[in-house]
Amino acid sequence: MGMPRSGNTLFASVMNQNPEIACTPNSITLEIIKDIFLLKETDVFQNYSDHKSLDNVLDSVYDSYYKDWPQQYIIDRGPVMTAGNFELIKKHYKRPFKCIVLLRDLMDVLASYMQWYTKNPNAFPNKYDCKNDDEKLSLIMNNDGAVAKQLKAIKNAYKYPEMCHFVKYDDFVINPEEEIKKVYDFLNIPYYPHYFSNLKQINVNGLSYDDTIVGNNMHKLFDGPIRKVYNPYIEKIPTRIREKYENIRF
Repeated sequence: MGMPRSGNTLFASVMNQNPEIACTPNSITLEIIKDIFLLKETDVFQNYSDHKSLDNVLDSVYDSYYKDWPQQYIIDRGPVMTAGNFELIKKHYKRPFKCIVLLRDLMDVLASYMQWYTKNPNAFPNKYDCKNDDEKLSLIMNNDGAVAKQLKAIKNAYKYPEMCHFVKYDDFVINPEEEIKKVYDFLNIPYYPHYFSNLKQINVNGLSYDDTIVGNNMHKLFDGPIRKVYNPYIEKIPTRIREKYENIRF
C-alpha cells in the first residue's frame, strides 16, 4: 500500500521480475469484500439475516480471486490498513499477513500529479471543471479519493510495526537493491537477483494497465536506471495547498 505517485508501479515492476511473485496493480479485492459486507445493511439481508452463509463468501474472496494465479506469493495492492479494511481482513482472511507500506512526502506526490496532468491533457483531473492547479489538487485530495484513503491507511499502519514494513521512496530510488533485500527479509522468502535499470512496464499474467481510462502515462516508468529525478513542479504547488498539506512528510 502507498499513495499514488509513491513508487507503487516502480516497486511492482521490480518485484514481478521474480517468477514466484505477483505484485498486483491497483487491486479490487478490498472493494469486493467491502461491497459484499455492505449487503448486511440491506433490507433483503436483514429480513433473513444469514450471517454464516454470507461470511463464508467473505472468507473465500482472496482464495477465489487468485485461484488461477500461478505465483507462490501474491502482493495485493490496496489500502488494507484503513481501520475498516483492517477489521474486515482480520476477520475474513483467516491467516497471518504482512503489509509493505510505500512512503513519499505529500508535496512530492502532488508535484508528480501536477507534472503528469500538465503533460497529459486526457489525465482525469483535467476532465472536471477545475480552473487551476489549486482546484485540481483539491480534487485529488478529496476525502474519498485514493490519496486520502492511503494516508488514513498509513497512519493506522504505524500502530502495527510488527506486521508492517515501511519503504521510503527516496531511499528506494537511491539504493533500490538494499531496500528490496530488506523487503525479502521482512517477507522471509528467498532473495531473487533483480535488475534495477530499464524496467519493464507492469504486466502480470498477460495483463497490463489501460491508461486511457485514467489518462495517458499514469503508470509509465522512466527509461534507464532507477534514480532520484528533480521535479520542477514542486516549486509550482499553490500556496494554499502547500500551507495545508506540507506538514505530511515521511
